[in-house]
Amino acid sequence: MTERAQNLGQIERLVSSQTLHGSESLCKLLRYLAKHVLDHPGVSLKEYQIATEVFGRQPDFDPQLDSMVRVQAGRLRTKLAEYYASEGPADHIWVELPKGTYVLSFHPGATAAVRNHGGALGEARHEGAPLLQTPRKWMISVVVLSVLLAAAVAGLAALLVGRKNADAEASTEIQPVPAAFHIFWKGFLTGPEEPWVIFSNAAFTGRPDRGMRYYDPATDSKTQILDHYTGVGEVLAVHELDTVFASLHQRIRVKRGSLFSLDDAKNNDLIFIGSPSENLTLLDIPGTQEFVFKQVPAGPRAGNMEIVNIHEQSGEPKEVLASPANQPLVEDYAVIALVKGLNPSRSVLILAGTTTMGTQAAVEYVCRENSLEQLLQRLAVTRSGELRYFEALIHVKVARGVPVGSELVAVRREPS
Repeated sequence: MTERAQNLGQIERLVSSQTLHGSESLCKLLRYLAKHVLDHPGVSLKEYQIATEVFGRQPDFDPQLDSMVRVQAGRLRTKLAEYYASEGPADHIWVELPKGTYVLSFHPGATAAVRNHGGALGEARHEGAPLLQTPRKWMISVVVLSVLLAAAVAGLAALLVGRKNADAEASTEIQPVPAAFHIFWKGFLTGPEEPWVIFSNAAFTGRPDRGMRYYDPATDSKTQILDHYTGVGEVLAVHELDTVFASLHQRIRVKRGSLFSLDDAKNNDLIFIGSPSENLTLLDIPGTQEFVFKQVPAGPRAGNMEIVNIHEQSGEPKEVLASPANQPLVEDYAVIALVKGLNPSRSVLILAGTTTMGTQAAVEYVCRENSLEQLLQRLAVTRSGELRYFEALIHVKVARGVPVGSELVAVRREPS
């Protein structure tokens, strides 16, 4: 068997091992690196090449903004060390991925090294050189200690990874960040500072133990204002955004609406969570022009929040509302809008429903791969840099206080 065939056989042995079982992306990376080093010996690999050819990243992939390749390579190094410390210490071929490079190396395993040196020493003993017994024992000791050291390093690495990821990586595979995320969120990843997430916290009066209601300046001028409450949907929405931005290696800064200032709007990219009825700072900055939040002026739903379709098109509703307050909430509507900020160089993303459930659904819509791909398709956006200002209206289905489905009702794009 040729050396190339032996090396490829060892790669398949690794791929089918318990250590790499279920790690599809790591197995794919390992096969790719092996084929490259065997087909192109001495030729280095770049992160960009791995990202686009192995993990399907778009041509505008930027290693400075996305460390996914480095993360996956680090995990592969740990898995290789773990394998040779547990399943494969007797393998004839050991595979390594040295730090600082993406070029695999193949070398004889511990057993092969002992056998080779043992054969030479055996010939010397036959010729009557008993003193060579000591070097042979020394060689075996070195090999055994090397295996034990590798096991210790792998164990320590596994412990550190476990502490950092709370056992998540032990049972689940880190998946590459979907391309749709890079396309949609790129504008919020390249600013001079991290984007600000402004969540609604409407003014309430009353007491939590006896009931609260919205503050009414006409009747509650002397009443204490409670401005430190927000909806369940807003809380879960912040978590969704934090998870997405963490996968994109970007931090966000979270601030409640009552503490927001216009200086913040001038200097930062902003993401507003919650409708203008509760996120009152939206009333002071440029907002939506196509799907506008308004209070119902009269009738049985007077005072309720609705979304008005300003330039209604065929087949679209003119006004939409959530389920009546005296009935179980089974539907809501929400707006997803990317608009220009007070500072033209900054962007504002508005994610708002007429209720807290609609707000949660709007955020989830742009944080889930399938729905985000649908939105980008409606906007005719396929690459980073093509996304322009837009407004979209979605219909939200709710069951037992949880948004369970959303669909696009209407989309408006900024003219090219």
